[in-house]
Amino acid sequence: MSKAIKITKGLDLHLFGQAKPEVVETTVGEYAVKPRDFVGITPKLLVEQGDRVKAGTPLFFAKGKEQVKFTSPVSGTVKAIERGEKRVVEAIRIVPDNANEYEDFSVCSLSEMSAEQIKDKMLVSGVWTVLRQRPYDVVPSPDTNPKCIVVRGFSSAPLAPDYAITLHGQRAAMQVGIDALRKLTGGKVHLNVHSRLSRTDELLKLENVQINTFEGKHPCGNVSVQIEKTDPLNKGERIWYVDANDLPVIGRLFLEGRYVTDRIVALTGEQVTHPQYYKVKKGASIASLIFNNIKSENVRYISGDILTGKRIDKDGFISAYDNQVTVVKEGDHRDFMGWLAPSFDKLSFSRTFLAGFLKNSTKRTYSVDTNLHGGVRPFVVTGEFEKVFPMDIYPLQLIKACVVEDIDLMEQLGIYEVAPEDFALCEFVDPSKNDIQEIIRKGLELMRKEMGE
Repeated sequence: MSKAIKITKGLDLHLFGQAKPEVVETTVGEYAVKPRDFVGITPKLLVEQGDRVKAGTPLFFAKGKEQVKFTSPVSGTVKAIERGEKRVVEAIRIVPDNANEYEDFSVCSLSEMSAEQIKDKMLVSGVWTVLRQRPYDVVPSPDTNPKCIVVRGFSSAPLAPDYAITLHGQRAAMQVGIDALRKLTGGKVHLNVHSRLSRTDELLKLENVQINTFEGKHPCGNVSVQIEKTDPLNKGERIWYVDANDLPVIGRLFLEGRYVTDRIVALTGEQVTHPQYYKVKKGASIASLIFNNIKSENVRYISGDILTGKRIDKDGFISAYDNQVTVVKEGDHRDFMGWLAPSFDKLSFSRTFLAGFLKNSTKRTYSVDTNLHGGVRPFVVTGEFEKVFPMDIYPLQLIKACVVEDIDLMEQLGIYEVAPEDFALCEFVDPSKNDIQEIIRKGLELMRKEMGE
């Protein structure tokens, strides 16, 4: 039985720069796999600079979990292995060739495969890493069993791509992906979609899955919110989840015996001349996407959305779980009179600016930059967090528990149920300008180590 769920708490940020429904194929000069995209992973390299690889060739495995392999998204040559402080591997950069070769993982019939055989195939090919787990928001260990599996079928983040576009024509592969996931859990497979989805959309035609319909404000598209409203997580349980854009990756592994990472990404933001969709592979450099397509030089490139994405260089790479690139104006300037100025054109949830008093102010479309409009200071109790946080959790108390590293209190307040992205809106409306998502990530890592995960 499906559920219809409405989220009333939250905040939709309406920004200029939504991608137009046009998909462009482009030649990408370089790809990269970044171990930092996979939380809690210590990489052990399997390749060196100059090595030839195919799509699906293992690049590294997770220390302590040798069976979890991370593979190349394309065929080509390993151009460089970038390292940071203490020689930590930052990226394996690959220059693609024109051969487009794939490792052969053999075509299989799911009906004849056990759950363990499916796991083994996903692990050796690198497809396993499209899965993530609550708690901790990490790649799941293959020796655990999930209570259920959640498929996120939409995003409610600012300027988020339209899944009807990114998944167009992929129904067959998505269905096989669902069927594979169905064998990996004794519980349900939940497919969560938005109420605005057309009845003819391919996601709604998928079978062997419970379809739940969501509507309301952001963050109704966040996995944590969806889990709480459909199949709540209890202590000691595991729930796996996957973005719907990765369902075809799973499906094509069994249909074609290949690790195919083709995906549609949205280039968004007011600073983009032609916001639109591009067909690339996972880990693509954004250089070809932004070439002659940016309005000014003084901009910030973000892999992901403006609330939760990571800053990258203009020749940087799209992160493993992102299907959106956002370009915004750099906020390295001071406004005349600061917050004393009327500022009718600035988004203001707390009504610091006069724009916050205008009728339907939160429904207007705004221009934004990266300016914080203030400096970091101690937490101020304003009650604003609770207005944008729809989960049955006390957000400020949990944040403070993470700051002081009170493990028992963190556990009681629901640390297992959340991920950093769930606090992005709290961070946005926070008058104290604290990096709340980083605080939550450190809290999750503390709990993970304490529990020996």
